[in-house]
Amino acid sequence: MNLSFFDQFMSPSLLGIPLILISLLFPTLLFPSPNNRWITNRISTLQLWFFHLITKQLMTPLNKKGHKWALILLSLMIFLLTINLLGLLPYTFTPTTQLSMNLALAFPLWLATLLTGLRNQPSIALGHLLPEGTPTPLIPALILIETTSLLIRPLALGVRLTANLTAGHLLIQLISTATIVLLPIMPTVSLLTSTILLLLTMLEVAVAMIQAYVFVLLLSLYLQENI
Repeated sequence: MNLSFFDQFMSPSLLGIPLILISLLFPTLLFPSPNNRWITNRISTLQLWFFHLITKQLMTPLNKKGHKWALILLSLMIFLLTINLLGLLPYTFTPTTQLSMNLALAFPLWLATLLTGLRNQPSIALGHLLPEGTPTPLIPALILIETTSLLIRPLALGVRLTANLTAGHLLIQLISTATIVLLPIMPTVSLLTSTILLLLTMLEVAVAMIQAYVFVLLLSLYLQENI
């Protein structure tokens, strides 16, 4: 019984072939491709408005040097948002519940922001490891603490996204199982449980959107420190 709760986090496969790549590429089919017409349909207009809103929100804290990252941050935001929301549908698989995938997204982008700072302003980037006015006896300890804090950032990004989505999926499955089990025994309690399930599903939709935004927002803040 306990193992069945975690079956939803196993990578789907067909004839022994993992289908994780299809799970990652399928969301791209949901967005209409751009065309050369001046007048587009309502879906394309809404899509462009949404992209513009996200780009404005992400690029506002950054200076002009960071605006060249707009395309990759926007693409990552839409990618995570779509996958998180599709993972709430029945009989679907959520790739962002895999820690390995989230670390594969977080570590290279974090490293890119760090190397950008070391290349463009090495003294300022290294100065973040030692706050100004630190007493001399505390310098070695603070450098060690700040270095550990810097290196743990990609791990925190990946674990935060994985933990929030995994916990939400487990709660939904537990409450839905309780609703089905209690239906023939105590219909009133089952109705109450189904109401809680509906509210939890609405909460998980919000969590799916917020976690995608937080992931990209933290990357943009890391970038701001290094440009």
